[in-house]
Amino acid sequence: MALTPRQKELLDFIAGFVNQNGYCPSYDEIAQGLSLASLATVHKHVSALAAKGYLNRTENHSRSLEVGSRYYDETRGSRTERPRLEVPLEGRIAAGLPVESFAEREVVNFGDFTNAVGTYALQVRGESMIEDHICDGDYVLIERTGTVRNGDVVVALVRGTESTLKRFYKEGDGSIRLQPANRTMEPIRVPASDIEVQGRLLAVLRKYR
Repeated sequence: MALTPRQKELLDFIAGFVNQNGYCPSYDEIAQGLSLASLATVHKHVSALAAKGYLNRTENHSRSLEVGSRYYDETRGSRTERPRLEVPLEGRIAAGLPVESFAEREVVNFGDFTNAVGTYALQVRGESMIEDHICDGDYVLIERTGTVRNGDVVVALVRGTESTLKRFYKEGDGSIRLQPANRTMEPIRVPASDIEVQGRLLAVLRKYR
């Protein structure tokens, strides 16, 4: 089913918001971002997009929207295929020791991280994860998923307003502990209903120059 120009604009806005912030916009944010005077108009377009399979909705949640796989499949299919980014892998090295040379050419293919549907990047602000070598200004690649295990580094939306990068632990009483990797900071402990896991850490990128 074809999208109207307004539906396409709204869908692109939601996907762009997710890529930039790591979570979906509220209906108010959609209305403001697209200069829509009525939330009823937002609801009408969202319902139409959900019926066409471009959006998923979760009831009883402050940020209930999720971009569906159909959008990513069609967006990816409409773009000109770009070459995969590769750099030569010339050995393995421990700090201070000579490089172990490889007789045959190998490459590190960053497409293994970035070609997955739903993978997105965030820039880290703050030092709560420095003991896991995730520093202020680093970029993290995130796999969009709500299924994680204890100890995973996750992007979590707390109480529908604050997004944070922490290690995830489910406590015995059913609550969730979001553990910083910085011994000077206290963990965040909240009921499971106050947490929405939005992704799991895939990789950390750091630029020195």
